[in-house]
Amino acid sequence: MKKIDDYKFISTAKGDKGASKNYSNEEFSKSDILFDTLGSIDELSSILGVVYHYTESKDEIRLIQKTLQNIGSLVATSTSSSQRDKLVEISSENIEELEKQEQELLLINEILPKFVLPGSDTSKTGAYFDLARSITRRTERNLVRFIEKYQRNDLSYCLKYMNRLSDLFFIYARSLS
Repeated sequence: MKKIDDYKFISTAKGDKGASKNYSNEEFSKSDILFDTLGSIDELSSILGVVYHYTESKDEIRLIQKTLQNIGSLVATSTSSSQRDKLVEISSENIEELEKQEQELLLINEILPKFVLPGSDTSKTGAYFDLARSITRRTERNLVRFIEKYQRNDLSYCLKYMNRLSDLFFIYARSLS
């Protein structure tokens, strides 16, 4: 029978003083843009977990969540780390996949060039996609700040991916009205 001590790995108390470590084992203040960026990626993946239950595009959502996990790992690992070689890089193929999805949706559903209040003229699923889009935009802004602060030009495809992803979510939301 398991005892409560068997679960100590969940609550380590190591971050009680306001610091935490990245995947490269380097310590940062929890107020660092690193954790804002990782938190936004996590929040985005979490809302996509909700979207997953309301959409027919389940495979696409799971693929996006897996790509977000890869982006989070890249952000959380220093370029000089030996762990970096084990990570999945984001490439032009990831971006092309998003663009392909956009084009397929736009062939089915024309989107008129007009201002739209998020969630107001769509289904519940469309409203969730609008929320995912706005979280994606915040994640993108945090990622820009992170790249600028730490000179992480290796994340340029991650940034392009986020930009295309918010476009895709806009299209999804409008396609579901």
